[in-house]
Amino acid sequence: MLTASQIQELVKGGEGYNVDFKRSVPSKVKEISEEVAGFANAAGGYVLIGVDNDDRIIGAEIDNNKRSAIQDTIGEISPALKCEFYSVDVEGKKVWVIDVPSGKDKPYISGGVVYVREGANCQKLRSAEEIRAFFAECAKIFYDAIPCRWFDIDKDIEPGNFQSFMEMSNLSDALPIKRLFEGLELLTEEGVAKNATALFFGREPERKFPHAVIRCLRFKGLDKVHIIDDKTFGGPLYQQYLDALSWIESKLEVEYIIKGTGPRKEIWEIPLDVFKESIMNAICHRDLYEEGGTIMVEVYDDRVEISNPGGLLPVVAAEFGHKSMSRNPLIFGLFTRMQVVEKVGSGIPRMRRLMKEAGLPEPKFDTQGFFTVTFIKRIKTDLANADRLNDRLNDRLNSREKRVLQILSETPGLRTNELSILIEVSIPTLSRTLKGLIDLGLIEYRGAKKNGGYFVISD
Repeated sequence: MLTASQIQELVKGGEGYNVDFKRSVPSKVKEISEEVAGFANAAGGYVLIGVDNDDRIIGAEIDNNKRSAIQDTIGEISPALKCEFYSVDVEGKKVWVIDVPSGKDKPYISGGVVYVREGANCQKLRSAEEIRAFFAECAKIFYDAIPCRWFDIDKDIEPGNFQSFMEMSNLSDALPIKRLFEGLELLTEEGVAKNATALFFGREPERKFPHAVIRCLRFKGLDKVHIIDDKTFGGPLYQQYLDALSWIESKLEVEYIIKGTGPRKEIWEIPLDVFKESIMNAICHRDLYEEGGTIMVEVYDDRVEISNPGGLLPVVAAEFGHKSMSRNPLIFGLFTRMQVVEKVGSGIPRMRRLMKEAGLPEPKFDTQGFFTVTFIKRIKTDLANADRLNDRLNDRLNSREKRVLQILSETPGLRTNELSILIEVSIPTLSRTLKGLIDLGLIEYRGAKKNGGYFVISD
């Protein structure tokens, strides 16, 4: 049974993989059974009635007739599912809780339809073929939900990564870690951490999951013959994401364009935002049961390819680019809470749109065995023939250093953790960049260690 403080923490974190908000009992009570079935077919969760769309606790009154209607609609779920339904007083306002377990007899059906929780939404599986294919491939248990008995939440958490998660998820540091992880469905009923806990928060999880890394390669030319650079990034998943993005950025060329008196414009060989989508997709959708494969980022002279083990799930293949179903829903839910993942199913359309807006070919997708997306680079002569004035910065600075200087010029006094979030690189990587800029005499740190920040040296 949730306490008032636990409900407040869930509300602060917003809707996600394991929590759904209702302002009041919907006019179509059946909507509640759909949400409940979706949670039961995933990792379980909570429906909170009396919380509005702005994540505010407003309270709700539910009379006996409505309570009976809610219990009746949940009772229509097949097979039978036992849920707790109770109210909790939160600062004088009544919040109703439907506590849904992860079902042991999946799939659960509501109104002839199977619903599965994905991020902050429920996806419909309508046909028998979709249902059989999805649950057969996932074997009714997700890799990230498997108990990870070696992981100790008191000893094995990487503190910097955990702090980033708490800040980006707007969660309070006052909440005990065990209670937080219970609310996020990251512990089993016996209190054992799940694989998602170790992969997302653990210190060097690649020691136990050697395949759960991102390998980045830069090739000379158009094929795999000559390797120029080869880096493998481990650590917590969010750090892997930041490191891979930073590495890709360092391998791409950028033009700085000035027109008239307007601000300088960056023109990259490939828009950087497509890599935020593609790397995140690869992490959330890779098949971790395939221990012989890992996420690959391959940069060639004419293109960038990003691939992950596991082709499309059959339920997704039929509506590719419109429907999403993660193989790692707990991990996906954590990224959703950090607001790193946008609307479910929006990644593919967004990549296509970004490439089109940049005047580049749409990304190419290969979904057999591995899921691979290919981005074609901009032809350099396109910029030369566009009658633009090219304003390159000092060749001694790499693209990340230029971004730090630009951000600090616009917002002086930022601290390391604030810059890390804005530039989307890990704190250790950013610290090396900041040291290099200090050594060049371009920036300096001013103020006390706890509340000071970095400033560009004006002269």
